[in-house]
Amino acid sequence: MSNRQLTVRGLIIGSLGSAVLTMSSMFIALKLSSVPWPIMFVVLMSMFVLKLCGHTNLQEINVTQTAMSAGAMVAGGLAFTIPGIWMLDPGAHVSLPQLLAVTLGGVALGLIFTALFRKYFIETKELPYAMGQAAAETLQVSDKGSKKVILLFASMAAAGIFTYLRDWKMVISSTLISARTAVYGSMMGIWLSPMLMSIGYIIGPVVIGVWFLGALIGDLGILMGGVELGLWDSAAAADIKSSLGIGLMVGTGIGILVKGIIPKARDIFGSMFEKNRLGDNFINMRWAPLLMIILIFVFTTVTHMGVIPSIITILGTWLTTSMSAQCVGQSGINPMEIFGIIILIAAKAVTDMGQTEAFFVAAVVAVACGLVGDVMNDFKVGHILHTDPKAQWIGEVVGGMVGGIVSVLILFVILKAYGPEAFGSEMFPAAQASAVAAMVGGISNMTAFIIGLIAAAILYCVNFPVITLGLGVYLPFYMSATAAIGGAIRFITDRFAPSFESDGKGTIIASGLLGGESIVGVIIAIYYALQIIA
Repeated sequence: MSNRQLTVRGLIIGSLGSAVLTMSSMFIALKLSSVPWPIMFVVLMSMFVLKLCGHTNLQEINVTQTAMSAGAMVAGGLAFTIPGIWMLDPGAHVSLPQLLAVTLGGVALGLIFTALFRKYFIETKELPYAMGQAAAETLQVSDKGSKKVILLFASMAAAGIFTYLRDWKMVISSTLISARTAVYGSMMGIWLSPMLMSIGYIIGPVVIGVWFLGALIGDLGILMGGVELGLWDSAAAADIKSSLGIGLMVGTGIGILVKGIIPKARDIFGSMFEKNRLGDNFINMRWAPLLMIILIFVFTTVTHMGVIPSIITILGTWLTTSMSAQCVGQSGINPMEIFGIIILIAAKAVTDMGQTEAFFVAAVVAVACGLVGDVMNDFKVGHILHTDPKAQWIGEVVGGMVGGIVSVLILFVILKAYGPEAFGSEMFPAAQASAVAAMVGGISNMTAFIIGLIAAAILYCVNFPVITLGLGVYLPFYMSATAAIGGAIRFITDRFAPSFESDGKGTIIASGLLGGESIVGVIIAIYYALQIIA
């Protein structure tokens, strides 16, 4: 029974689940400008369906949920970028083959870099991947049937009820924002999110403390302090804050490559070029270079991106998927559209590519980063449960491809049903795609960007968790503050009630709170999708 991991029924269940979650994620990304993490929902759904079928185990459930979750963030990567084309030019023509090439190309690159980077980030770096830890805890506790199940599902129910009241009944405000700091452009306050607070608790006070330090630098230092001291006005402050945050994240990616990836290049990439060599990989990757060459040809001929932008896109995806894996592992946040913007700007800086083609670059990168960041949580679960990573990866292939096709079809249905003017309107605000459209012109403050890039590369090389610093600078303050509350609770319990965590109660409660919000969020997303289709 322990060897029964990759099964036909698991792939069928995972594919059907991937299609449903992709559909709901596309609608919720366009409608509410967010995509709820699917992992807790798919863990419980996979466990429920497979136990109903009988003769299952944790590893089969893990492989099935990997397939089921793969499509959600693929839809997010597409929804966070492509609608910007019609926001800038409602008359722009984008064909179905072009979008399929962009989306499935991003999925293919995500699959390649998942296989290449899995061991480095999960086993070598041992990043926490809070969502993955919570999912593994949920599976283990549920499978054992101990008294801790009551604690898990009680906290899950509490968070679910809270999320229902907040997001459906809307009797609870989602954020508490200070009106006094809003005049500076600062969103100082807190986000009433059990999920983000739980992420802060699971990740711990050190990394979360650095994240919050970034928020203080960005809001108290740049937005408020700089304006009060007369160093710049509010508009310049906002440009400096966003450019510095992006620079810190890009610099982290460079640091990852310089310190981690390149020195281990023979182990990580050896299977791409040497026969019978696996290195850090669980499958032989000699097919990957050929696939990349094929993708360059497809991007050049089908999407008309051009040879140089296509090469930059693939090399940029190598950089940004490593950033995505690091970012999700340390913070539970995956700013995939930001990674797309970074490579979009790089491609436009050295070529005269068109506006639509620039969005294609961002979409390929965002889809790949969305897929890699999401499934790294699933591979964290697999590492804890001793699942065969090859079986998981095959599940990712199936679920990712299903998600890629469904997401494109759904986007075209929306386009035909509501027209291009719907994007950026009250019907489908698509805030992330709007941000990508605004950044097509380039980095707003290059000095701040370069300072952040250099500082982050150096800090990463001395083992400073700098990507969370960059997130803190870039993200709205209320998100960082909420995560910081969770980190502070963990610090207090570790200091004054160590038994609370040593016997697992803290992580179980955090896992339940995290799961409750994410599950209800996915259910609401599915409901919205069905309502719009109907």
